[in-house]
Amino acid sequence: METADVVVIGAGIIGAACAEALSASGLRVLVVDRGAPAGGTTAGGEGNVLLSDKAPGPELDLAVLSRRLWPQLIESLRAELGDEVARVEWEPKGGLVVATDQDAVGPLAILAEAQREVGVEAVEVTPDEARAMEPYLTEQVAGAVHYPGDAQLQPVLAATALLAAVRARGGEVRGGAEAHSLVFDGSGKVAGVRVGEGTIGCGAVVNACGPWAGHFSVAAGAPIEVLPRRGMVLVTAPLPQVVGRKVYAADYVAAVASSDVDLQVSAVVESTATGTVLIGSSRQRVGFDEALQVEVLRRLARSAVKLFPVLAGVPVMRTYGGFRPYTPDHLPVIGEDPRFPGLWHASGHEGAGIGLAPATGRLLADLMCGRESEVDPSRFKVDRPAVIAEVRT
Repeated sequence: METADVVVIGAGIIGAACAEALSASGLRVLVVDRGAPAGGTTAGGEGNVLLSDKAPGPELDLAVLSRRLWPQLIESLRAELGDEVARVEWEPKGGLVVATDQDAVGPLAILAEAQREVGVEAVEVTPDEARAMEPYLTEQVAGAVHYPGDAQLQPVLAATALLAAVRARGGEVRGGAEAHSLVFDGSGKVAGVRVGEGTIGCGAVVNACGPWAGHFSVAAGAPIEVLPRRGMVLVTAPLPQVVGRKVYAADYVAAVASSDVDLQVSAVVESTATGTVLIGSSRQRVGFDEALQVEVLRRLARSAVKLFPVLAGVPVMRTYGGFRPYTPDHLPVIGEDPRFPGLWHASGHEGAGIGLAPATGRLLADLMCGRESEVDPSRFKVDRPAVIAEVRT
């Protein structure tokens, strides 16, 4: 039987980060994905590495660690793999959160103050200062906060670089390989995973299936509540730079935290290295329905023009979307499943997976290897009431 120390199921950014951290710890890792590596949710992401959209708490703790780790990880990948393989279009360009009505100014200031108390750089700026930073910003600015720590990278390139490191260390990455179920030894511990027509023996399996993590958990006999939440992005034709930072409306934070099933839209606008402008953000719980909804695109466009009137009439080159892994309490699931020793979960990051990936990989590897972790793992544990689900018969 083919064997590995760890089999990671899912070759998106979270699976790639976990695999990289585990291989860096000396474990022989095999990554499998039913599709193309980095071809699912990761390919539909904007590449956000954000501190600005998180209130103090466990997710922000994870984000702060990740923001510190990303530059270090990129440099180590460059040293190991070379500049071309490790090219991820890292841009530490900062973010600007804008309130366009007076009612939003107070809550935005309160959030910024709370973030500053835990070490996040959040600088309140006047409307004139905001427009000086972003000259094409709307005149309807009531207040704004600048976050120098916000950054962006190209998510597919980042996941590909992480997986390249796994291969360079003797691991393997396989696309078109679907994991079906687990194999257990006589004591009930994970001893392998069935992939395609065969079985791979291993001491641990990591469920990093993103929005499909709930589906695999059911197949594994250890269900968790990870659900898909759909998001859409518009991409303009290349433009002279009209947006220097990541700029979003103050109501974006509330949209991220919302549990509503109904459509949530809040303006998020940023340029890419190629000159295109990415326009988000939408959140909608529609299962795995991939049908294009024109009204969602219209609302995204209107919200962007409200922030940047200069975008009115700019051609949209394409649109893309994806399903984000959502948990009812809005926190990732990172840790070993108490029901089956050897089964680990790393999912539920929703739209923050790119930004939280390095810390997630580090935390999972620390837990699996018995090391002390830099963030408290208890808030991400599998057996919390909002996440753990009963086996359905």
